[in-house]
Amino acid sequence: MKPRAIALHSGGLDSCVAARLAMREAEIALAITFDYGQRAAEREAEAALEFCRRFGIEHRTVELPWLAELGSSALTHAERPLPVAAAETLDQGAKGRAEAVWVPNRNGLFVAIAASFAEGLGAERVIAGFNAEEAAAFPDNGAGFIEATDRALSLSTLKRVRLLCPARDMEKGEIAAEFVGLDLDPRAFWCCYDGGERHCGACESCARSIRAFRSAGAWDLVSERFMNDE
Repeated sequence: MKPRAIALHSGGLDSCVAARLAMREAEIALAITFDYGQRAAEREAEAALEFCRRFGIEHRTVELPWLAELGSSALTHAERPLPVAAAETLDQGAKGRAEAVWVPNRNGLFVAIAASFAEGLGAERVIAGFNAEEAAAFPDNGAGFIEATDRALSLSTLKRVRLLCPARDMEKGEIAAEFVGLDLDPRAFWCCYDGGERHCGACESCARSIRAFRSAGAWDLVSERFMNDE
C-alpha cells in the first residue's frame, strides 16, 4: 500500500509536476496552498484547486497573514517593485533578485506546517517542488536544506514524517518537459509573482518558466498565458 502524503501546492509549475510524480509512490491525502499576503495568493489558490479537482485531491488554503509583516519582500509589499528578468539572461544577478523576494523562513515554515497536518491526518510524507535550478539562488530549495529538513522531521514527528521532493535534481527545462509528458493542463498553473489576469512575463518566476517551456519545445502550449508572448 502506498504511503499517504500532504502536498505543498502553490499552483506553480514545480508544485504540479512534483505532486504528479509523487503520485507514483504516494497517495496524496491533502494539498495545501498558503496565503501569506503575497500578490498572487488568489491566483495560486485557483490553480492549485484546479489541479486538485482534476486528480480528486482534497485542497485547503492555510492563511498566515502575519508572515507578510516580517521582512520587506516584494512579494508581500506592493510598494516595492518586483525584480524583472529576461529568459536569456536569467543567471545574471539571480541572487540579488532572490533577496528582493525573500520571505523569512518561508519554505521551512511551510514544510513544518505540512508535517503537522501529515502527522495529524496519519500521513507519512510531505511533498514539495524544490528543484536544482532554484536552489542556485534560493538555499531553501537545495539538497542541504532538503536533507537537513528531512532529518529534523524524523525527530520532530512521532510518525517520522519524510520530505519527498521528486524534482530535487531537475532544472526547470526538465520540469517543463515532465509537465508536458504528464499531460498536465497548460491552463491550470500559476507561476507569476504578480496576480493579474495573465502572467506578467517579466518577473523572475515568469522568466524561468518561459525559458523552461522554450527549452522543452513546448512554448506554444503556454505562450498565451503570458503578457509578453511574442
